[in-house]
Amino acid sequence: MSPANQYKKLEKQLSRRFVGKLKNGGRVLSRGLGSIKALGKQRFTVMFIPHSERKIFNFQINVFSLVFVLALTAVMAFGFIALSTHFTGTARMLSAKTENLETAHASLESIREEVAELQKVSKVFQNSLNKTLGILGINVPNRPQPEAGQGDLSSFVSVAEVDAGQLRELHDVRNIKSFLKTAIDPLEEIRDVLSTQKDLLTDIPTLWPLKGVRGRVTNNFGPAEHPFTGQWYLHKGIDIAYGTGIPILATARGKVLTIDFEPNGFGHYLVIRHKYGFYTKYAHLQKVIARRGDEVQQGQIIGTMGNTGLSTGPHLHYEVRIGSEVVDPAKYLNISNTTVAVSD
Repeated sequence: MSPANQYKKLEKQLSRRFVGKLKNGGRVLSRGLGSIKALGKQRFTVMFIPHSERKIFNFQINVFSLVFVLALTAVMAFGFIALSTHFTGTARMLSAKTENLETAHASLESIREEVAELQKVSKVFQNSLNKTLGILGINVPNRPQPEAGQGDLSSFVSVAEVDAGQLRELHDVRNIKSFLKTAIDPLEEIRDVLSTQKDLLTDIPTLWPLKGVRGRVTNNFGPAEHPFTGQWYLHKGIDIAYGTGIPILATARGKVLTIDFEPNGFGHYLVIRHKYGFYTKYAHLQKVIARRGDEVQQGQIIGTMGNTGLSTGPHLHYEVRIGSEVVDPAKYLNISNTTVAVSD
């Protein structure tokens, strides 16, 4: 037999075997479907028997219907659980949102109260600033009133859409902002005036002459009884008592003119010449630190308190002269000079 015939014979055998297997598989599948169909057509009787003597209720149902009912019940149960979970989550979210809204409302009320207080403080500050400007001779500027619909928030808030009650705080904040802007220039003018006054005060003997302490004024300017002779005389300065070694400060910027010692008078003392014809004298010093010809700054240490010369105890005799005339130092020491820094 030729190889071609052998191949055809083998092909027919394989084809018959394959067709046979397909037929067998079809028969098995047909029998399976038939069994399922037969099983599905089987009927069951469901009976409801009450405990009383009432009529028994029963009905018949096949397997297909039973499976459908069970599947439908499972789907409904799953849907109910899913809806319940979603509803619970939504309820929690709404509760959280409600709490946040309540918190935000409380914060908004606090902000409104703070804005109202800020408005009151702004008015007080405005009145104080106007009085200060009037004293200094600076013209009070007219405050421009902000127009509705203008400002940093005008792109977010429409005046036509929001009623006046809701815009009250925003309007107040804009007014405060406008006032602060107009206050910048006057405050700069005040700064310039104070700077000029600072330069003036450093040249006038206004600083307290004891460093870090006040001491006690034991003898004022004017007629006084001499502690040694008992006679009345003109006390040309003030006596400030404290303790030996307390630093004595230059009360104004100037040049040291005289340094001397009088054993039966002022003891160790020095005189400083200042601008505008002022002279200051510091007597009964324990030690003189400055030197004749030194240019001293206001607040610079020039000596220490002592008990030298004709003295009843550690104190500073301090005098102020204008030209050749003595004046009461207290008139200048009462001038506020908090802007002047005390240096070592």
